Amino acid sequence: MRFSVLSLIGHAPHPLTGHLPSPADRFAEVVETAVAAERLGFDAYAVGERHAGPFLSSSPSVVLGALAARTSRIRLLTGVTVVAILDPVRVAEDYATLTHLARGRLELVVGKGAEAGHFDLFGLDEARQWDLQAEKYELLRRLWSEEHVDWSGEFRPPLKDVTTVPRPYGGPPRIWHGSATSRNSPELAAKHGDPLFTANAIQPRAAYAELIAHYRERFAAYGHDPARARVAAGSGGLLLADSERAAIARYKDLYEARVAQTFRPHLAGKAGYNTPFRTIEDAIANGPQLIGSPQQVIDKILGYHAVYGHDLQSITVDGFGLEPGEQLETLQRFAEEVAPVVRREAPSTLWEDPAGGSGVDGDGR
Repeated sequence: MRFSVLSLIGHAPHPLTGHLPSPADRFAEVVETAVAAERLGFDAYAVGERHAGPFLSSSPSVVLGALAARTSRIRLLTGVTVVAILDPVRVAEDYATLTHLARGRLELVVGKGAEAGHFDLFGLDEARQWDLQAEKYELLRRLWSEEHVDWSGEFRPPLKDVTTVPRPYGGPPRIWHGSATSRNSPELAAKHGDPLFTANAIQPRAAYAELIAHYRERFAAYGHDPARARVAAGSGGLLLADSERAAIARYKDLYEARVAQTFRPHLAGKAGYNTPFRTIEDAIANGPQLIGSPQQVIDKILGYHAVYGHDLQSITVDGFGLEPGEQLETLQRFAEEVAPVVRREAPSTLWEDPAGGSGVDGDGR
């Protein structure tokens, strides 16, 4: 198993104290957390993309550029690049530039995004979101894998003899497909032989397991080697304590206040936008949140692995309102008490396979 740390760069008042750091301080926290994650041996650090709501992650490429300058080993991911609302030419240029700044340590996770407002913000029809996603992703693939591209489509002006610059460092980076509630992303990933990144964030395990099973079935149906079907999984946040009782005592008010703060009544019942696990006890017992003792977290990750067969586990420490110092302590405890056991029990060759082939062609690196 490999491990990634994800930040959506949330910027909401603390659910209990109301404290709200300045944007500059919040960005500094993200940078220092990534530096700490590299020091602690995590394999990757991911920055999300949000254009609505209490987040500061509208420009992940800028943030990842800062992280590239402060790190040397850890892989840098997006989580997700909302390609459905973006110009693929701009995406190709920005992230190819980042591949050079990071010396090839960059990988994209693409998706249509989980926020309801960004299609209107960019003047796009949300009803066409999957058509936008498919067309723009396929153009991005071509721009990274080909030169002198001629292209025409529905959602942007045609291209004639276009070669985007810079060309990606070492060839096109791997592209994962983020999947939360729909079969569309698993289908697109399977079609192109790409890896799948399941959100595994707020819904019951069965919902994500169904999407992963569909992905693996379609991956083989498209003629790809099933052994190359890579899967990653998110989580609903990490809160570690010495025991379940201690976790409930320490985090109950914090967890439930954050859930109440982020619950959006107008989206109630729309899968992927609100968690059904409103109490911490329910989240520990039934949700994807990693809350409890180190052994409980180990057991939950391995339980998901038994169903998902995933290679990469993403965790989040800044989603519930932990202070920066406690976030770093949580990462250290995870790195020392959880990660070694899971790595031993669920080994993975992700990022160890010999180099060869391009990321957009679905190689197994």
